[in-house]
Amino acid sequence: MFEEFSRGYYLGRLYVEPGDDDAAKMCRAQHEHVNRQLYADGDGVERLDHPLVMKLGTNHFTVHGDDDVPADTLAIPEEWIEETVRNPPSLREVLLAKADRASQLLAMAPGWSDDPIT
Repeated sequence: MFEEFSRGYYLGRLYVEPGDDDAAKMCRAQHEHVNRQLYADGDGVERLDHPLVMKLGTNHFTVHGDDDVPADTLAIPEEWIEETVRNPPSLREVLLAKADRASQLLAMAPGWSDDPIT
């Protein structure tokens, strides 16, 4: 789903569509898989529900898992759609922050906000 892109990011392609609430979400099974593959360090029991940090356009934001979102889809709040997607659903390149970059970005975002981190 995601491949090495740069020192700070992986690159993937997801269908981007408007979501039902104020948080960005993706398929829970894929969310957990990405958490396990890219964010877990393999030491003991680890949580697989930590938010992922993605970048679409110029905005960074946290992404949570949701059983109602189809595979290979990123559901984002309606108000973010008009600045990133012309005809949703649309297949878009999405950057996924690597673990160390995600930690840096989340440290700048008070309270693990679901608002875009610019």
